[in-house]
Amino acid sequence: MSCCLYQLQGSSAVTPVFVQTGQDVFLDVNEADVPEGFVVFFWTFNGKNNLVSVSPNSKPNILDDYTGRIEPSEKKYSVTLKNLQNTDSGVYTAQVFGSVVKTLAEYKVTVQDPVSPVGLTVDSVSNSSDSCNLTVTCSSVDSHISSTFTCDDTTCSQEGGERSEVTKSGASLQVYYLSNASIICNHSNQVSWTKNMTNIHVFCLQQPEPPPSTSHHYIVGLVVGFLAVLLLLCAVGVVVHRRKRGKYEGKNNETMHAEVETHQPQDQRPLNKSSCSSQTDTIYSLAGSPPAPTQSTETSDRTQPESLYAHVEKVNR
Repeated sequence: MSCCLYQLQGSSAVTPVFVQTGQDVFLDVNEADVPEGFVVFFWTFNGKNNLVSVSPNSKPNILDDYTGRIEPSEKKYSVTLKNLQNTDSGVYTAQVFGSVVKTLAEYKVTVQDPVSPVGLTVDSVSNSSDSCNLTVTCSSVDSHISSTFTCDDTTCSQEGGERSEVTKSGASLQVYYLSNASIICNHSNQVSWTKNMTNIHVFCLQQPEPPPSTSHHYIVGLVVGFLAVLLLLCAVGVVVHRRKRGKYEGKNNETMHAEVETHQPQDQRPLNKSSCSSQTDTIYSLAGSPPAPTQSTETSDRTQPESLYAHVEKVNR
């Protein structure tokens, strides 16, 4: 009665262990739990195959079928299972036999292959002025799931919430949204995982801001600015031209004034006798003897040479 009760308690304390194909697993037994005076200790597989036997004061004995696949530990009753394959999945039990049968440890070992790579494809994209709808498919070798996301300028929501599915191989396939605008497709089991992701912004392009319109005010501003610059240039040109012209006229006035002052003393200087005599001699010598007047000359012409000669002779005397 107590044996059966203990076995029921032992089965409820089964420890699950997951191992990737080709890896090792350590199965531990606490030596303090081994009762004194036991007859034999066994590791069994699925309750019927004996793997290891240990007698008091003796070394572990590995049965022939498992030689090279089980390695005894420094701890006398613990073992390491080597290079596990899918067929090694099952329940491994450590028991002692004596006056009673006592289960010391029990492990449910599950050997799993690493999950396959996962694919994430975008099936459709629908953009509008204020939102974007994106449908994706997350797929593995033996399963796939689809999900739709609706995004606006600030966040995205997943239709129906996070989607997940258990594949035929017992793995989990999930597709979900992260707060950084990423969609994640995750394929995992207890020993491995792989993922694929994409950024929503790559497909849901933000609506570009319209370029600044060339409105009427903008055009008017350009025209007014251009005219202002043009008027400024014209004003500068006029000022420069006037300055150059003023300098030129000033120089001409100074020249004419200098000439007037130079000739004016000669015209106003009084004639004395010596100068007049000298000047008359010079005129006379240059002119020579005046020709005798003819009868055909007019009266005014006769009178003027006579007066001139008379004046010259009078000065000479």
